[in-house]
Amino acid sequence: MVEHDVLCFGETMAMFVAEQCGDLAQVAGFGKRIAGADSNVAIGLARLGLRVNWLSRVGDDSLGAFVLASLRGEGVDCTHVEIDPAHPTGFQLKARCDDGSDPQVEYFRRGSAASRMSPAQLCSELLNARHLHATGIVPALSASCRDLARQLLDAMRAKGRSVSFDPNLRPSLWPNRQTMVQEINALAVKADWVLPGLEEGRLLTGRQTPEAIAGFYLEHGVQCVAIKLGAEGAYLCDARGAEGVVAPCPVAQVVDTVGAGDAFAVGVVSALLEGHDLHRAVARGNWCGSRAVQSRGDMEGLPQRHELNAHEGRFGG
Repeated sequence: MVEHDVLCFGETMAMFVAEQCGDLAQVAGFGKRIAGADSNVAIGLARLGLRVNWLSRVGDDSLGAFVLASLRGEGVDCTHVEIDPAHPTGFQLKARCDDGSDPQVEYFRRGSAASRMSPAQLCSELLNARHLHATGIVPALSASCRDLARQLLDAMRAKGRSVSFDPNLRPSLWPNRQTMVQEINALAVKADWVLPGLEEGRLLTGRQTPEAIAGFYLEHGVQCVAIKLGAEGAYLCDARGAEGVVAPCPVAQVVDTVGAGDAFAVGVVSALLEGHDLHRAVARGNWCGSRAVQSRGDMEGLPQRHELNAHEGRFGG
């Protein structure tokens, strides 16, 4: 029986990145890559040597083949990715920004194969992973995706597996704010580790400070919370009383902010799975995030294991 360290699930899209700066309507040339917050984390964990299983769906088209080849090339197990002959692989257009600002992104994912994910894809082999990483994107894609997310988190919790959750809010995919907050929090409180950004935490809890936001989730049974504070680093708090702010890693130039939160999740989750304490896990998350913002592309800056070892070796391993 094959066992994995981590199970990730979600939608990977093809991404066409502008080769010149400017409005997308005026750009003539694009480079082809892949994108998707959930698969960014899967790739990042695989680069660090963890055995990662990926659950998803792609269309029976050239973009789907490109997505699968890219994920397999990163060492991600795609055995449980279904190929849908009736619905396409989603894609997005992404502008190029050289000033560190958030790039313009246009999505073409409505009716995609991944939006047809459902609990019918669950099987016992998937639940053999020792950890599940989930985000708030999957439940926003469709009702069947929402059912999948709920059942998968419940099944992994029932088996005693650890679960991490990154809200990764996408308001445009929800019918209204109230539904988004209700559904995301219902999933978040099923997790052991919750990783929101500060503004996400404020929106989801109605509380303003990192301490109060963390308190909301701890009150609902979450074991630890790490809140991304951008240039201020990250705040951490856990059920055993650990608390504090971990300073950010200095960055000479911000190139592309997309994917920084996913990189943070890679650092935190990998460190906690290796048995490190929350402070060290958040420090690793900050470093992974700092690499992401210095690289063009959503996941190109995610480190390899030898790069992480060299970095952490400077601080005593």
